Amino acid sequence: MNTIASFSRRDFLRLSGMTCSGLILGFSAKGDTSSSENLSPDIFLTLEPGGAIQIYAHRSEMGTGIRTVLPMVVADELGADWEDVDIKQATGDKKFGSQNTDGSRSIWKFFDRMRTAGATAGFLLNQAAAARWNVDPGTCQRNASHVIHKESGKRIAFKELVVEAAKLPLPEADELVFKSPAERTYIGKGKKVVDFADMVSGKAVFGADVRLPSMLFAVVERSPVLGATWKDFDEEAPLTVNGVSQIVTIAPFKAPHAFQALGGIAVLADHTYAAIKGREKLKTQWGTSEHDTYDSDAYRDELMATVEKEGVVVRQKGDYKEAVKGLKIHSASYYAPHLLHQPMEPPVATADFKDGRCIVWAPTQNPQAAQDVVAAALKIPASQVTVHVTLLGGGFGRKSKPDYVAEAALLSQKVGRPVQVVWTREDDIQHDYFHSVAALKLEAGLDKNGYPEAWRMRTAFPSISSTFAKGVVQASAGEMGMGFSDLPFDVPNILCENGPASAHVRIGWLRSVANIQHAFAIHSFVDELAARAGIDPLTYLNRVIGRDRKIDLKAEGAEYSNYGAPIEKYPVDTARLKHVLNTAARSADWGRPLPAGQGQGIAVHRSFVSYIAIAVRVRVLGRKMWIEQVDLAIDCGLAVHPERIRSQMEGSVVFGISLAMMGKATMKKGAVEQSNFHDAPVARITDAKPKINVSLIQSDAPPGGVGEPGVPPFAPALCNALFAATGKRIRSLPINEYDLAEA
Repeated sequence: MNTIASFSRRDFLRLSGMTCSGLILGFSAKGDTSSSENLSPDIFLTLEPGGAIQIYAHRSEMGTGIRTVLPMVVADELGADWEDVDIKQATGDKKFGSQNTDGSRSIWKFFDRMRTAGATAGFLLNQAAAARWNVDPGTCQRNASHVIHKESGKRIAFKELVVEAAKLPLPEADELVFKSPAERTYIGKGKKVVDFADMVSGKAVFGADVRLPSMLFAVVERSPVLGATWKDFDEEAPLTVNGVSQIVTIAPFKAPHAFQALGGIAVLADHTYAAIKGREKLKTQWGTSEHDTYDSDAYRDELMATVEKEGVVVRQKGDYKEAVKGLKIHSASYYAPHLLHQPMEPPVATADFKDGRCIVWAPTQNPQAAQDVVAAALKIPASQVTVHVTLLGGGFGRKSKPDYVAEAALLSQKVGRPVQVVWTREDDIQHDYFHSVAALKLEAGLDKNGYPEAWRMRTAFPSISSTFAKGVVQASAGEMGMGFSDLPFDVPNILCENGPASAHVRIGWLRSVANIQHAFAIHSFVDELAARAGIDPLTYLNRVIGRDRKIDLKAEGAEYSNYGAPIEKYPVDTARLKHVLNTAARSADWGRPLPAGQGQGIAVHRSFVSYIAIAVRVRVLGRKMWIEQVDLAIDCGLAVHPERIRSQMEGSVVFGISLAMMGKATMKKGAVEQSNFHDAPVARITDAKPKINVSLIQSDAPPGGVGEPGVPPFAPALCNALFAATGKRIRSLPINEYDLAEA
């Protein structure tokens, strides 16, 4: 075993929540481990005298396996037998620290926290066993829910020590001893996802599976244009539908909309079908909105014009304007449309308001935000709101925005019965928090060999901040730090600018956020520069990334949040970036001769403090194309659960196919034109069946993000492969709008 030498008391207090800015560790004020016969040294962990080991999962499960992985970390440090572990889903509660399961941060943010929980309980068990045997606690170790005396081989089960251990004082942080990598049982190896059996057997409870006595089902008619309110609707016709019982209005939101219910007319019924049929009879007439004239095609032209002008400087290295004089210039502009989340399970929530309290069941990524938005909507304290988290049938960032939860709570309060609000696919598509439309212009001044000596790029897109504040027209520093201001290229003169853009629909984060458009433009542009220079794209990209170094973005004027992670622990490391790039290339057998009509493309990107490269091979015949093979390499630091990492990389490829090939939402007169999968398709099995090879880099670096980083490099790698196969450049998404056979 090894003590983490750098793990100071200050670090422990910060991790455990004994400082005001950290998490809250469940130690009692007097320092006792428990007030009962249970051993509960931590809010995440309880050991019972009967042998049960309860571990609370405070993050939301949407297919990543996080409900398994974080408890697995606790169990490993504790030395628990996995069969003894009972995982409990935590309700929304600030005592657990952040429960917002997005941003690819569950592991890197809570890995040390969960190890500390397990090691703390393990320390107490060792102390109790050592006292029984009258031996040094340092000669005790734990395995399979037993404490073992290394010298004599004596063994005693955890359950026999619980009562004694619960009476002991908590250890100081520097007394904790953590397992070395060689001693780990689960970390780095993994366990089967605990929910799989229920998922495949139909026992798993998702949001729409919740049923309560006397519950009503509701669908809501919302304005097709953001901010419009109803002028009139038919209150009587919906009641003629068998099963419809009530028509109830929800007041329009007050700007800024944030996570408020949009407002509208709700039809409540005994079952969902009746509610939907009743809504069709409302014949609602809507008023006007400031966004009535929004046309996404016209707005594209506006954004493309914006990036032709100087913007707000967000990073400056050297002197671009001076350096570019006398150099050959290559420039190109790129566009990415609004994108949709489209989880297979649309938003749904159930609420029961009674006696001044509200209990909610929802597939939410952020139960604390749901708790707060319900409290604000109902005008009750957040302490009077309980949010139970069901399994999520996909999230991708949509379900961290709990407007749909507020709807259910408001309706339950109004009708005095439990209410389940169901969003149809049409609701989901037409009232999404859309990924932002974006335009970029890149320009490089090239030396005699075709490599950039000066690099300027501009980006313009409506900011997520517009969701939370009025009048926002500039992107936030966080959005700029998603593949833009953190450009990792070894170019002596770099100028990054952000142009203004107003929001006319709800803007929200989608899996990998602004990295989507930035990676697409930047790595498409690098491929263009390589082609212009007549240099192999892999060789060119390695040269542009340049020497091994850790980039000091602050020294170049960039305000960089690093996804909320400490830059000292998670630096921008070009050596790791090049390593995944060259690993993916080797896996793809990069550069081998290919038949006519085939091509390879490659891209590499750092996001969510992880590094990912993707190589794509395509085959094109006439107007048809096939993605033959995808080779992906990821360095996410310590791989806590390798199988779950591989599965998320495979899922990222499929998600990336949807976004790159067909992802798009358009608006006319302020309203979304798409409504369902017939005109807003996602990749199907016939579209998404390439051979996918995932190379997982073995690393002793701290664990990084996994859920999102696999998405950004896919689109540019695919577009670069299509160029290699056809000679046609794709500078605007989605790809299915291009005729690859055009001359």
